[in-house]
Amino acid sequence: MRRVTLVTGAAGGIGQALCRRVLQAGDRLIALDHDAGALDRLAGVLAGQGVSADDLARLHPLVADVTDCAALCEKVAAAAAAVGPVDVLVSNVGAARGPTVRKTAPQDWQADIHLNLNGAFHCVEAVREAMVERRSGQLVLIGSVNALTTLGHPAYSAAKAALVSYTRSLAMELGAYGIRANIVLPGTVKTPAWQARADKNPQVFEQLKKWYPLGDFATPDDVADAVLFLASPAARVITGVALPVDAGLMAGILPMAREITVEDY
Repeated sequence: MRRVTLVTGAAGGIGQALCRRVLQAGDRLIALDHDAGALDRLAGVLAGQGVSADDLARLHPLVADVTDCAALCEKVAAAAAAVGPVDVLVSNVGAARGPTVRKTAPQDWQADIHLNLNGAFHCVEAVREAMVERRSGQLVLIGSVNALTTLGHPAYSAAKAALVSYTRSLAMELGAYGIRANIVLPGTVKTPAWQARADKNPQVFEQLKKWYPLGDFATPDDVADAVLFLASPAARVITGVALPVDAGLMAGILPMAREITVEDY
């Protein structure tokens, strides 16, 4: 029996990679996004990335807003009735407004918390009860290394830090029902959002490399690989884990280590 995977934020850079990998792995896919136009284009985008017509036949687009819990739960329930109960949720929700504390207005704070934290909670609520009833399910949330250290965007970072705690609560409380919950924490990922920054500063990636021990950045596929592993039987006893996918950024501050030790690593 093919699993049913629900991916939110499906039309974005990481979302597209998740959708492609899920379909190529043989799962049925409910691809959820708030942007109807982007969802309409998704099949063509995935075909251009090498997804076969047979695989695309298992793609089921769903337009929904993750910030509206009642409407989201209703739409996911209808999709599950048509496609099959959701076995895997990938809550891929994220956007940031205020870049600093002083430049974060109250409405920006509320918007960031509502999307990044409440939106992920709503996604879980849309599938949790059905997973408990079936005593099986995989929950994989997409967070950020901003959850672990200070890198700007305070409201976004606070929301992502809260998601780590929430993921552990899910793992602890739902484990008895055969449900695992983990969170992936990407660092810099080469997505359209980051490309927009590169358009403003063409040197941004080169300037950032010094902070990454591997001297590289994650791609959307790297994030998707981590998600698929955590949702797979190979990770059957892994739950409550916050997994950085960050080319070593959270391992340590390489430039500072060089200055402290006066050594060239």
